[in-house]
Amino acid sequence: MRAPLQAQVVQWLVQPGAVVRQGEVVLVLEAMKMEHELRAPATVRVRELLRAPGDLVAEGEALWAAEAVQAEPSADRVETRPAAQAAPALRADLQRVLDRHALTDDAQRPDAVARRHAQGLRTARENIADLCDAGSFSEYGQLAVAAQSNRRPLDELRRQTPADGMVTGIGGVNGALFGTERARTAVLAYDATVLAGTQGFRNHQKTDRLLGLALRHRLPLVLFAEGGGGRPGDTDMPIVAGLHVPTFAAFARLNGRVPTLGIAAGRCFAGNAALLGCCDTIIATRGANIGMGGPAMVEGGGLGRFAPEQIGPAADLHRCGVVDLLVDDEAQAVDVAKRYLAYFQGPLAAWQAPDAALLREVVPENRLRAYDTRAALRGLADSGSVLELRAGFGIGIHTGLARIEGRTVGWMASNPGHLGGAIDADAADKAARFMQLCSAHGLPLVSLVDTPGFMVGPQAETQGQVRHVSRMFVAAAHLRVPCFAVVLRKGYGLGAMAMAAGGFHGPDFTIAWPTGEFGGMGLEGAVRLGFRKELEAQPEGPQRESLYQRLLAQQYENGQALRMGETLEIDAVIDPAHTRAWLARGLASARPVPAGGGPIDAW
Repeated sequence: MRAPLQAQVVQWLVQPGAVVRQGEVVLVLEAMKMEHELRAPATVRVRELLRAPGDLVAEGEALWAAEAVQAEPSADRVETRPAAQAAPALRADLQRVLDRHALTDDAQRPDAVARRHAQGLRTARENIADLCDAGSFSEYGQLAVAAQSNRRPLDELRRQTPADGMVTGIGGVNGALFGTERARTAVLAYDATVLAGTQGFRNHQKTDRLLGLALRHRLPLVLFAEGGGGRPGDTDMPIVAGLHVPTFAAFARLNGRVPTLGIAAGRCFAGNAALLGCCDTIIATRGANIGMGGPAMVEGGGLGRFAPEQIGPAADLHRCGVVDLLVDDEAQAVDVAKRYLAYFQGPLAAWQAPDAALLREVVPENRLRAYDTRAALRGLADSGSVLELRAGFGIGIHTGLARIEGRTVGWMASNPGHLGGAIDADAADKAARFMQLCSAHGLPLVSLVDTPGFMVGPQAETQGQVRHVSRMFVAAAHLRVPCFAVVLRKGYGLGAMAMAAGGFHGPDFTIAWPTGEFGGMGLEGAVRLGFRKELEAQPEGPQRESLYQRLLAQQYENGQALRMGETLEIDAVIDPAHTRAWLARGLASARPVPAGGGPIDAW
């Protein structure tokens, strides 16, 4: 046996005359402060040890003299194992690590967990376990504690500030549907049972680490945002204000590059709310409160005393557009989150087609009768695939996600039940941002049009109507994805153009149902404006009204869908039952657009 490297002899484990079997450790050498075990190259009898402990040996130098012997079974070397042998004891170093990790588990804090459950809420780890596929979550920064070691004992910090109040990591979501690679999702969850879920020095570091990985690997991100904002009690670092923290800018850099989803339950204030507001989509439980300042900050600003429940109730924020999806509890929030993420994870191989014939009955024969355009989705989208977003706000236009033959699409639809389908400021904001969302993440857009145009009048203009509605044209001009417009009934004026990617030749196709009617403005206004002299020439009363109705009928006849098809202002007039097939063919012929084409307005 020769030395494999230059080293010092530390210890012989055999003596001359001993028989050693191949593979047994016989000598320990030390080199560069590392010990190396040498094993017998064959079964031999040791004749002489050529080097003693403490000797220096060169690489290749002989270490012993030995002779080969025939290996024979030996009774004292027969290994027997009882049928039910106890597992060997864990090494001390491993046990120490396991014990340290155990301090972060919910089971180690039964009182805090019980208080949480008594409020009808779940722990951060329970939410993550529900969101991620079993065994798929790799936690980052689990051993962190609050940066308060100069004012609290370390053992206390380990027991009372586990993970510094935030659980972060990467896990799989919907892996059974889309496979491991597409399932990978960055997850950040503030732990409201630890220092009220506040943002501490180390959990900011943990956040920054995960945000960097999400950006580098283009991972969707889910944020459980409950918590009270910045934490003034972290005193280990000599920081005055902490306004140099990169977390908020880093979170914002994900905008338009990866899908980001925020979930709020309980109280979500200040910095926690700021991160929530950076998300593409926000899910909130009905009992949640969300605000840029909690009660202490509001009172400190001289604005009065308020209970947390008075600041930003989720139902109010759903109506004003902050909350996209309002749910009953965290279990439902996680269920909706998994469903939402699925739209961005790829196509589904299995889907069920709806009864397309139902589309023929969606639009009433009476052209003045209101109806719900969302009923059309039941005949267009795969069964059970429709998810409406921001339903409480901007109700003049519905928006959401769906699938057609397994492929995700974004959809928006006029709402004749609100202002007759006219587009007001809120509806325009909602539609413009939704177009940005679809464009950024590569989702084709389907637009169902039934509008008399933009809302007009003195009251509308006090809401900044000119700027708000023009956002739709700007957003449409920057679309990177295919767009398909279907005119269900009214297609009038600038509003109809805005619903059709800026103009009827802007989409990949613009088609109409037989109920389609068109004009440069609403028919009634066109008649009163264009034929004012003729109408004023008639005396007020039945004669003027008769002329008005006759001119209106002429305008209606001239603006029917068939005439628009004849003048090539639209691409086709179709049987409503064929709409899904048109959309499926359009999606099949459109070139896929990669995600990552932001930005998406926070509003």
